[in-house]
Amino acid sequence: MDGSFGISIDRAGRLSLSDQIADGIRAAIREGRLAPGARLPSWNDLATQLGVARGTVRNAYERLADSQFIVAAGAAGTRVAKRPPGTRPEPDVPRPRRAFGAFASGPSLPAPFQVGVPAADLFPAALWSRMLAQAARDAAMIPAGYPDPRGEPRLRAEIAGYLAVARGFACQPSQVFVTNGFAGALSIAVRALKLHGEQAWVEDPGYPFARTALAWAGLTCVPVPVDGEGLNVAAGIARGPDARVALVTPGQQAPLGVTLSLDRRHALLDWAHAGDRWIIEDDYLGELQLARRAAPALASMDARRVVHIGTFSKTISPALRVGYLVVPLDLIDQVAEVVGTLDPAPSPSVQLALEAYMRGGHYLRHLRRMKRAYAERRDALMTALTRLGVDHEPAGLAVHLRLPEGADDVSVAREALAEYLSPIPVSPWYAGAAKPRSGLLLGVTNVPPDHATFFAERLWRIVQRQVT
Repeated sequence: MDGSFGISIDRAGRLSLSDQIADGIRAAIREGRLAPGARLPSWNDLATQLGVARGTVRNAYERLADSQFIVAAGAAGTRVAKRPPGTRPEPDVPRPRRAFGAFASGPSLPAPFQVGVPAADLFPAALWSRMLAQAARDAAMIPAGYPDPRGEPRLRAEIAGYLAVARGFACQPSQVFVTNGFAGALSIAVRALKLHGEQAWVEDPGYPFARTALAWAGLTCVPVPVDGEGLNVAAGIARGPDARVALVTPGQQAPLGVTLSLDRRHALLDWAHAGDRWIIEDDYLGELQLARRAAPALASMDARRVVHIGTFSKTISPALRVGYLVVPLDLIDQVAEVVGTLDPAPSPSVQLALEAYMRGGHYLRHLRRMKRAYAERRDALMTALTRLGVDHEPAGLAVHLRLPEGADDVSVAREALAEYLSPIPVSPWYAGAAKPRSGLLLGVTNVPPDHATFFAERLWRIVQRQVT
């Protein structure tokens, strides 16, 4: 083996000579050209081979030792560490997003028809950037210490005020906990309510990853059918009489988009109060009703048995990973113990930026702008589908496209991803025995009106290839 390990020195390069030597040895270790335990040449020998100063090689060796790639072994010389970091890096091979599209294997840009992401072109990025930069400076000036695990007090107060105005229910800032998105809020609620080993009603169809999260938390999910009025409470009582919690999306049911009717709301609350039972309200897009004024949150009707979850992922950006949990007064201490121990609030700088954004009235203005734009985009897409003769119906911020007989929605979605479209197959959202006709959810947020016909035609060609 070449004693210089194939290291090339560029004396006119931007990197220092010691950096170049360290990078070369590190690459040789990672690529397996230098095996664990292999002895490296002395400073003098390698300096002579490379035509550099002895101190340059010494500096390179010291950096490698600091990063645990090599170990100085005294009289035995300097050797490659037995388990150097990153010696077997996983090949960076692109992996397709999961077929039902809720989570990608890595970061991805919003694609046409993708569900659950806001419009990339509507967010006031320049304003948000300024607020985030100012919040980072403010956070840096705060004396060092652990931040409040419940969330920044000013943001919790802003969220409480927003809920009173936009979602129709009053709560105290002490009832509000800032969380790491919906997933963090759900995890906290399940722990605080001590639901391990219990049964949970889940909507059928309903969010697949919510079912998975509950199962991982030790709950048994009982699928309860959803119809035009939302969750069928009578069916839930028949199928899961021993359930202690119901996870529902009453504002805009995911994925059908229906609003839980007033009669069903009363029935669900009666069920909760009839025993030691809880309702976890996932306020999925509740504030973004396009057809009419948003229905009040279920929590506005009950202050004792409803745990309310909201997020800013669908309205501002999923990258924020900021949500909130609003709990009854009797649960405050239990939830505070959970968040203080296991799941504290996100970075204070992000919270301070969000608080300033809400306090300045920007958030409510942004919601109004989004509602107008999304209604226009949904109408344009539905017009394009009507022209194609495709069977479809509105479903909240999406359009539910019914597929012809013989078309497999998962296969169609997978093929569409290869063409940079991201519809969501409906069938994985069902957990009960009865399977619906194959269908797709087409998110409207990232389908500008002047592109609706082009994207609809492109998707329909993919569908037709499946059935011919």
